Amino acid sequence: MEVIVIVALLLIGAVLFAVEFAVAPGISVSGVGAVVSLLGAVVYSFLTLGTEVSIWVLLIAVLEVVGLTVWFMKSRTIDRLSLKKSLDYCYNPLENAQIKEGDKGTALTRLAQIGNVEINGKVIEARSAGGFIEEGMPVQVARIEHSTVIVIPVADAR
Repeated sequence: MEVIVIVALLLIGAVLFAVEFAVAPGISVSGVGAVVSLLGAVVYSFLTLGTEVSIWVLLIAVLEVVGLTVWFMKSRTIDRLSLKKSLDYCYNPLENAQIKEGDKGTALTRLAQIGNVEINGKVIEARSAGGFIEEGMPVQVARIEHSTVIVIPVADAR
């Protein structure tokens, strides 16, 4: 009877490990169940069958895990499950804003380097060219670098 329980636990552990590896990768219920089942088979064999047989059961459990891992790697299961697309989209907040140097607006938030401003009716994120700009102060676009608008207070505009 003990041998049937140990064999059943080893088979259940192998099936759960395969499910964890192929169907639901990551640490999930099937992975935890596989570990518990395989360790349960080894512990149960140590408690009931003695040391020599238990070492064989431990060796079988290790070979199951290694063998299934090698088999899944060779069968390219992971390759089929992996994400192959790359994101090449680059967000440009100024794409349709029609903002240029010299445009004026208002600071909607305090610009302690970066904050929100409203220019030409559009709310965008902007960077202060120098010091702090308080909320509600009029600002002017000093320059545009890539997709970053750099503003200065209107009093500092030259």
